[in-house]
Amino acid sequence: MEIGLFEEVADALRGLVPPDLGDVRSRAHRYGIKVWFDTDKPTREHYEAQVIGAGYVDDATVLALEVGFHSEHPKLEPNEVVLGALLAARAKWKTVLGKEAVAGPFFGRPDDWRRLSETWPDPDLDDPALAFEIAARLTDYITALEPVRRAAPR
Repeated sequence: MEIGLFEEVADALRGLVPPDLGDVRSRAHRYGIKVWFDTDKPTREHYEAQVIGAGYVDDATVLALEVGFHSEHPKLEPNEVVLGALLAARAKWKTVLGKEAVAGPFFGRPDDWRRLSETWPDPDLDDPALAFEIAARLTDYITALEPVRRAAPR
């Protein structure tokens, strides 16, 4: 049985994410992976890489990949609070994530969920190096944002 792209990402993440952040949990499927810490069930605030439609990304013609952080509380206000805290601490993560990290509404969703993520137009999903590239970039988001997220007042 062939292992899927996002299962490979999950395997790579386990070796890349610093253990002091806790137990890395993930849920991979054919078109994406969700990553969180310590709890069995995914949390509303998590890291994600997923295939999205080309219509969401200006330079994409076939499809795109989104990599980054999501806040998916059922109501807008907690998502705005989470994103606001991350943006207030931009100086702490900007050098790691660079200008590629864009804050905004979740792709393809009404205005309630929020993201801090980047998009990759038209990636080659068959490229053998892609799983590690995704895992490495998710690790950048995790190591840059997770300490800020955990320190933010709730």
